[in-house]
Amino acid sequence: MSKPLNLKKVPAQFGTDGWRGVLGADFTLERLLHVASAAAQELAFRSSGGDRNPTIIIGYDRRFLAKEFAESLASAVRGCGLEPLLSETEVPTPATSWAVVHRKALGALVITASHNPPEWLGLKIKGPFGGSVEGDFTKAVELRIAAGGITTPIDGITKRFDCREEHLIGLKNKLDLVALKNGLKQMGLKVFVDPMHGSAAGCIRDLLNSPDNCLVEEIRFQRDPLFGGNPPEPLERYVPHLIEVVRQANNDGGIAIGLVFDGDGDRIAAVDENGKFCSTQLLMPLFIDHLARVRNLPGRILKTVSGSDLMRLIGEELGREVKELPVGFKYIASEMLAEEVLVGGEESGGVGFGMHLPERDALFAALLILEALVQSEQGLADRLDSIQSRFGAKTFFDRIDLELADMSTKNYLEERLAKSFPSSVIGISVKEVIRTDGVKLRLEANHWVMFRFSGTEPLLRLYCEAPTKDLLNRTLEWAQDFSRM
Repeated sequence: MSKPLNLKKVPAQFGTDGWRGVLGADFTLERLLHVASAAAQELAFRSSGGDRNPTIIIGYDRRFLAKEFAESLASAVRGCGLEPLLSETEVPTPATSWAVVHRKALGALVITASHNPPEWLGLKIKGPFGGSVEGDFTKAVELRIAAGGITTPIDGITKRFDCREEHLIGLKNKLDLVALKNGLKQMGLKVFVDPMHGSAAGCIRDLLNSPDNCLVEEIRFQRDPLFGGNPPEPLERYVPHLIEVVRQANNDGGIAIGLVFDGDGDRIAAVDENGKFCSTQLLMPLFIDHLARVRNLPGRILKTVSGSDLMRLIGEELGREVKELPVGFKYIASEMLAEEVLVGGEESGGVGFGMHLPERDALFAALLILEALVQSEQGLADRLDSIQSRFGAKTFFDRIDLELADMSTKNYLEERLAKSFPSSVIGISVKEVIRTDGVKLRLEANHWVMFRFSGTEPLLRLYCEAPTKDLLNRTLEWAQDFSRM
């Protein structure tokens, strides 16, 4: 018989998407069970009187102990009078969101630390709509924890299901994969996928490959809880092998691109046929152009404050309203639930589509990229160049993460930066100060710099977009110096 949960207050600091911490120090089984119990109770409370069944989907990624922690959640969910339904294998986080909607469940609890370093683990909470819960929900969870409500775990046999396959079937039904595969074959386009050892491994390959047609090759598809020694985040510095593989394939006379997913498969980036890394700063304009101009689908465009100005330019050219939001996909998901949205995306790789889920889904995004290339019969570099040339707005973007000593240092620096900013940057006058999230200093057209602190780590993120590489580097150098004053 399982022991009752410890009723003492369990600290859990929720960031932009869930609760995460260093495994064994901040993130422990005792704390997890208490947090998960409070989250399950809140999901049930908010669905009271609705038509949802009393099921909580449980998923997990490939991190160390993720499977074991996920299995342990079942007893806590049963202790809340609810029915746990556990994925029978590791899955991309969007697969659990799909399962929630498809099965009309109360929500999902997902053991993952997403793109954080290998020593981290975490819990994401998905609401009945299939997306991440908002701040008022996590605040309610924190209040339940502080109140010390009594829950007793209940042992039992946990029902399992093929969460991964259900998601892949859903993707097949959303898009014409037969036409997509034929188009890729006619173009002779080879697709290399780097899932960064994460839970999206094998998914695009299973969707597009057949015994007589190998369109997709994967690298780093084996499970590795250390992720090769780097965080499983789709940034250029973490994917040199993919860039080299794509360049080599193109040098050998073919045409190839790369797709990269983060550790739990909800973020995406790409590598074009020239070996250039393409973040969502470049991919979002592609999505907007393809869905609005080519497909003529309805809805407005959502971007985070750290997103490229090109998103606004192309959206406005196509007659679409463009709304700027704080960083964090939960803000985009909230808007997607309230109004018709074409596409919503954030700089860090998360993109959601009104035709799909109010949730980031890197697999769906990857298929849309390939669909756009097949439709235009262009490689990724040519497709992106054609979009940028329409606006004469080729820009350069980069983000630098400054590691700070501890959370106290972060808090001190955050207060100082909120109070004091100069009137000029590298000799250019500051035209506007935007405080939607962090502090963003607009200098000129397509030129800005932004300071934003991580919600889960002692980390300061510096973002910059500029019309030239030289201006980009000089502005970021100034930002680093200013942050250390």
